[in-house]
Amino acid sequence: SLNMAHKQVVPYQEKKISKKTQIRKMFDKISSNYDVLNRIISGGIDILWRKKVVSLLIPEKPKKVLDIATGTGDLAIELMKTNANEIIGVDISEGMLEIGVKKVKNRKFNHKIKMEIGDGEKLSYPDNYFDAATVAFGVRNFENLDKGLSEILRVLRSGGNLVILETAVPQKFPIRQFYNFYSRKIMPLFGLLFSKDKSAYRYLSDSAAVFPFGPAFNNILIKNGFIKVKNLPQTFGVASIYCAKKPE
Repeated sequence: SLNMAHKQVVPYQEKKISKKTQIRKMFDKISSNYDVLNRIISGGIDILWRKKVVSLLIPEKPKKVLDIATGTGDLAIELMKTNANEIIGVDISEGMLEIGVKKVKNRKFNHKIKMEIGDGEKLSYPDNYFDAATVAFGVRNFENLDKGLSEILRVLRSGGNLVILETAVPQKFPIRQFYNFYSRKIMPLFGLLFSKDKSAYRYLSDSAAVFPFGPAFNNILIKNGFIKVKNLPQTFGVASIYCAKKPE
């Protein structure tokens, strides 16, 4: 897997198409099964992780929150618990957003949650606009991670909070061995059974295997100008929550 780290992991082996375009295509394709598959693959634990992200923000009392790579809107909806007046969910996949828009409407949250098409690496929001930003399982899909993180820094007000939830690779025996087996063999199988797009679930597991996590990701946040960076491993280390602030 070392050589994978050198070449960018992408969903489809199409040389001429950028990672961003491939990601958009992939999520459009799997959007209708994405929620069900997520619940199955994670055994529903992803719901608890999102609750944890929101519980870390509640004491900060943010008024305006941006959820990047919002997908089908699960985290944006959970963010209602912060009592923010404005929650914007942004994503590059129209297929995913359409499902998110329906969810928000069904819950009658559309007075507070706006779902918008947009690119996390070129955010269309003014400087220092948001009190908080969140990204759940989205940073590893950025084509240019530094660009994405510096854009988040730009749109946050000084002292604003960033909370990221992302996959990690457990380090301890026997969890690590089980995780490797599960993500290499079982996950792509689920993808095959449910979504007809095998490469999508292979990408989701391959990209998780090579993405920097723990202290390595903390360092990337620091390099991009964030402070008070901490990493909270979740569920035996299969995911991590990162908390960071924009300097005052």
